[in-house]
Amino acid sequence: MAEIAIAKVKNIRAIPYKARQVVDLVRGKNIDEAINTVSFMPHAAARIVKKLLKSALANAGQRKGINKENLFIEKIFVDGGPTLKRVRPASMGRSMTVLKRMSHITVVLGEKEKKQNRRKRGAEDTSNRV
Repeated sequence: MAEIAIAKVKNIRAIPYKARQVVDLVRGKNIDEAINTVSFMPHAAARIVKKLLKSALANAGQRKGINKENLFIEKIFVDGGPTLKRVRPASMGRSMTVLKRMSHITVVLGEKEKKQNRRKRGAEDTSNRV
């Protein structure tokens, strides 16, 4: 299996932990099935992942000789990005730091190889025996 298309999105305002919940559900699935699965998820990161999957599918369409029905998600992963640090007032005159995390998502599409029917040596067809 070879890498057919790659798509990346960087610095999105989605917590990596929550984005991984979406990504884990579509890893290894057929591209059409993955887009359909993500379409009905209530997570905010699901919209971003759906857009990313469509982008990867469009990238794969640029290559000649690729059958889009054989495409599946070979790799998909979420990495942590930069963190915005904000200050929020707390009780007794103190301040608390609020961490607004970002993430990077990468998708790699692969093409399923066709299975060939091979028989073992010496194996006979036993369906016609009496």
